[in-house]
Amino acid sequence: MDRTTAIFADGIGAAAATSGVLNQLQGRIFGLLYLQPEALALDDIATELQQSKSNISVNIRGLVDWHLVRRVHQAGSRKDHYEAATDLVRVMQEITERRFRWNMRQVLTAVSETKRTAAEDSKEMDAKQAAFVRDRLQKLARFFSMMDGMIGMFSPGKPFPPAPVKDALEPDDGG
Repeated sequence: MDRTTAIFADGIGAAAATSGVLNQLQGRIFGLLYLQPEALALDDIATELQQSKSNISVNIRGLVDWHLVRRVHQAGSRKDHYEAATDLVRVMQEITERRFRWNMRQVLTAVSETKRTAAEDSKEMDAKQAAFVRDRLQKLARFFSMMDGMIGMFSPGKPFPPAPVKDALEPDDGG
């Protein structure tokens, strides 16, 4: 692997390791594929990253599940080839929807269940404590409902990205 690709793959691997979404090797695989003009076979990915083919195979499945990498057919080859997704807005939509929105809804479910339990157990709490708990839960519910709605605006099928984001994604004219 050339030095430029190695630096990029290692950097994406380090970022992935702290993302809570991917592991380091998955980040390195994505980084390698992102800088390739053509799809690579599993053997080639394994060689470039100095990993076993089976390890690459296991990790690439996770990337395919997240829509970060896709399997492509190469004419005349019976091997699986892979390329990195390049629609970065779509990638972020997928990650945001599947990872973070799910977490928001977990919090909202916990708040709802806690409110129900607090109402049932209100006899055991003094009025001041019950009011405090209701207030805290209500604030949390409002905040996470708002965040869930904001993430919903980022979901596929919505008009996105806004003009400033779209402008930032356009290729540089070199000037």
